[in-house]
Amino acid sequence: MTAKDDVIAAVGPRLRALRKERGTTLTALSESTGISVSTLSRLESGQRRATLELLLPLAQAYRIPLDDLVGAPPTGDPRVYARPIQAFGQTIVPLTRQPGGLQAFKHLIPAGRRTEPEPKSHEGYEWLYILAGRLRLILGDHDLVLPAGEAAEFDTRVPHWFGSADGEAVEFLSIFGPQGERMHVRARSTR
Repeated sequence: MTAKDDVIAAVGPRLRALRKERGTTLTALSESTGISVSTLSRLESGQRRATLELLLPLAQAYRIPLDDLVGAPPTGDPRVYARPIQAFGQTIVPLTRQPGGLQAFKHLIPAGRRTEPEPKSHEGYEWLYILAGRLRLILGDHDLVLPAGEAAEFDTRVPHWFGSADGEAVEFLSIFGPQGERMHVRARSTR
């Protein structure tokens, strides 16, 4: 059953509870909405599927928004329902929804995954934070090993590559942005 099915299935009991809470009878509700008593009864018992034509007059009669009447999930839900991507021998989980601009990702490199470095370059700017394991980062002439808790940031026009430093699993976060966009870390003054 999907979230949408759950919302629809809960409409009947919600309508019955609302009517009883308001102390209204099916007959009185029928008179104010123009919906027959039998249709209202079947709607409340779940024998009749809720439609917009039925719900709009009910929302108006109860003087509540349609979303509240049906128990719709709130709009503007900030949660990101990410779908993992398999690429470059790792699992990449998008942590942002909007294309373009700054993009956040969680990377999982499995244990035993050792590849020969092939540095690439492209437009953009990247920030990495190591959550677990040891990440090998080749950036231009630098060959670095970043343990958990370390961070790095760099211009992606510099040839770069990253992978497991020791063949063990690595988990890290990355924020990538188009050229010119950078992370802005605000620090308090020590004065």
